[in-house]
Amino acid sequence: MSRIGKQEINIPDGVKVTQNGNNISVVGPKGTLSKNFRDDITITITDKVINLNIKRNDKFSKSLWGTYASHIKNMIAGVVTPYQKKLILEGVGFKSEVKGKEFHFALGFSHPVIVSIPDTITATADKNNITITGIDKELVGSFTAGLRALKKPEPYKGKGMRYEGEVIRRKQGKKTV
Repeated sequence: MSRIGKQEINIPDGVKVTQNGNNISVVGPKGTLSKNFRDDITITITDKVINLNIKRNDKFSKSLWGTYASHIKNMIAGVVTPYQKKLILEGVGFKSEVKGKEFHFALGFSHPVIVSIPDTITATADKNNITITGIDKELVGSFTAGLRALKKPEPYKGKGMRYEGEVIRRKQGKKTV
């Protein structure tokens, strides 16, 4: 039994949740999110409460139960307060800047790295601090992870892109005799 799936999801004031078949739409002060869900889970929306129940008692349906509850909670939380992730770019000569809807990076390669920013995300780059903000938690996390993958932090000097608050495990370099 899913402990997360059994809980009722409260809908805060100013947020409207509608269901159209398998599609759930959440409208809030910061924007609109919609997502398609499989029909293995029945989603019941009343005035200010959402309940989820499984249709079949198999392993797959039980695994979707808590996942869908978390997705709906994240959608409701995102339209109220946007999600934010921060990256720190460390290293001599490493630069980042936003030009229009594109990131321009100088990451020590022989060419500049250009990454386009999705429409629903706002990004800022001041000095070597990058901030990514958006209402979709999944999109913000995957976009930030994609940026970090361009130049992962290396363990000897700590150069590269890391999350704010991430601790890089350092290695000792070569010893001289």
